[in-house]
Amino acid sequence: MSAAASRAVPDTSPASAVPRNSGFGTNDSWRDESWFAALGLPPAQPTQPMSLDGSGPADAAGRARPPATPPAAPPTAWRVYRAFALARAVLGVAMVAAQLLLSTSAPVHASTAGLALCVAYAAMALLAARPLRPDRRVISPRGVLTRRWFALTVGLDLAAFSGLMLLIGPGLNVAALLALPVLMAAALSRQRIALAVAAAAALALLTGATLQAAAGDWTGPFMQAGLAGAGLFAMALLTGELTTRLAREEHTARSSLALARQQALLNRLVIEEMQDGVLVADRNGQVRAANPAALALIGASDLPRTGLFSLHDQTAWLPLVRAIERAYAAGAWPEGGRDLTLRLADANLPGGPLEERSLRLRMRFARRREREIGEALCVLFLEDVRTLRARARQEKLAAMGRVSAGIAHEIRNPLAAIAQASELMAEDLVDPAQRRLATIVADIVERLRRIVDDVMAAAPGGAAEVAGPIDLGLQAGAFCAEWLRTTRLPEGSTSPIQAALTPELLPVRFDTDHLRRVLVNLLDNAWRHSSQTAGAVAIAVQPLPPGRALLSVASDGETIGPDVERHLFEPFFSTRSRGSGLGLYICRELCQRYGASIDYRAGGPGARHTNVFVVTLPVLAALQPLPADPLPR
Repeated sequence: MSAAASRAVPDTSPASAVPRNSGFGTNDSWRDESWFAALGLPPAQPTQPMSLDGSGPADAAGRARPPATPPAAPPTAWRVYRAFALARAVLGVAMVAAQLLLSTSAPVHASTAGLALCVAYAAMALLAARPLRPDRRVISPRGVLTRRWFALTVGLDLAAFSGLMLLIGPGLNVAALLALPVLMAAALSRQRIALAVAAAAALALLTGATLQAAAGDWTGPFMQAGLAGAGLFAMALLTGELTTRLAREEHTARSSLALARQQALLNRLVIEEMQDGVLVADRNGQVRAANPAALALIGASDLPRTGLFSLHDQTAWLPLVRAIERAYAAGAWPEGGRDLTLRLADANLPGGPLEERSLRLRMRFARRREREIGEALCVLFLEDVRTLRARARQEKLAAMGRVSAGIAHEIRNPLAAIAQASELMAEDLVDPAQRRLATIVADIVERLRRIVDDVMAAAPGGAAEVAGPIDLGLQAGAFCAEWLRTTRLPEGSTSPIQAALTPELLPVRFDTDHLRRVLVNLLDNAWRHSSQTAGAVAIAVQPLPPGRALLSVASDGETIGPDVERHLFEPFFSTRSRGSGLGLYICRELCQRYGASIDYRAGGPGARHTNVFVVTLPVLAALQPLPADPLPR
């Protein structure tokens, strides 16, 4: 039997390093493992972070540290102990009641010493059942009874039941009582101790059989004691096997639960960070859960994500309700989804005009494999149609830019050859008509060269160059002065530029030449489409919280129509017959390289400047030495 016990899986937890002796182990633990500890299950919480070397709990850096609280007893071992403790208390009370009943009905067979022993046992059993919470003084972290509590439970049972057999005599069926300490030792002590308890109980039975044999019967008592002792040994082994299986199942359940909790946490994190909205609703339009993106898309950012609310609460959500009803009625929803429009009110403008928001709705049902009572839920995936279109447009523009850059690279060399041949031909021409044709060719070649340069500059994928911080207001003022001198426009009160530049230092990381190109492009477009009077173009630089800066260029020309606005930043789109349509596209590409953004906004009602192009730039938090003003204001 000991060989079988020695083949149990060793305990690899830190507690297995305790020095061993010939009896009870140190630190209130047994030398060998209990049936619960035979699988090497860790007594501590499975979710507690461990050190890199596995020696114990770890801090945030992964270094081993002593646990803040003593390790707790294994939950299963504690529940088994509680069951045995309650059984012992009930048994003790029943034994006292039986002795009292025996003393009243058959005083001849009653024993005062037996009654006192039953009362003492009942009192000790009730005291042993007193701890209601896991206590490491009762059950050690390795899942075994400590030395003191082993004596107060298993040892007390053996002594009490053996004493009752001697005091009361053969009329008491001691074998049934001795099964309790054997079962308890088999479940909550090491294997060898459990077998030793079974042996002690068998010896107690043989002692009782010897007392009966003294009366003259030598066959029946010994046979009964032998069979009962063999049953106790079998009971100890069988209980140990069942306890081992219980420990294994508990370990598997804990591991599965930990993985399920981790997976649920990961799923929740992914859904929380998704840009697409996710709603979980039932047939009646009751929302069970929603991620922040979904609440933002339906205009309900102030509602709780896990609280219940109904899509019937607001009129703007009725298209969602009708879509859910249609999906439940049909039992399916198109794979690619459908578009619907919500008319949402602006929270910042109560009573203002409603905003029409187009959403792409995809829907899936949480189907069950078996028919069960209850309503299946549907999961709604919401996407902003504007975002989808912008994403598709961006991919299209990126592909177009790569193709255009390749074509421009192939055109550059032949174009240079044409320009050189045109210059050589012009040197030998005398006829004015021919010289005029050569000039036209040279102009066309120069125009094509500028287009090629613009296409190459607008090629996507360009990385931001290493550029030092510049003062946005200072540089914008210098570039405006340079643009006025280049275009030979007046300065001062009659200047066509109305500037509002903040004196606050706004350090931004942007290449100076690239910022000049962006600003000059915007000024050229603003001047071209303005009334070309004093103050027709307005430029402003101002800080934006938090940590942003705004550069705006506005003109007082005719407001850009919606059919033109949607194509403003597309390459090769121009309202002029001789325009390349790359100016605003290049501005956006350059801004994106430095983490900035450019957008168009229509002027407010009554404003002079009706067309406003806004560039938003991140302001550097750590100030660095800024270069001096390259141009005089």
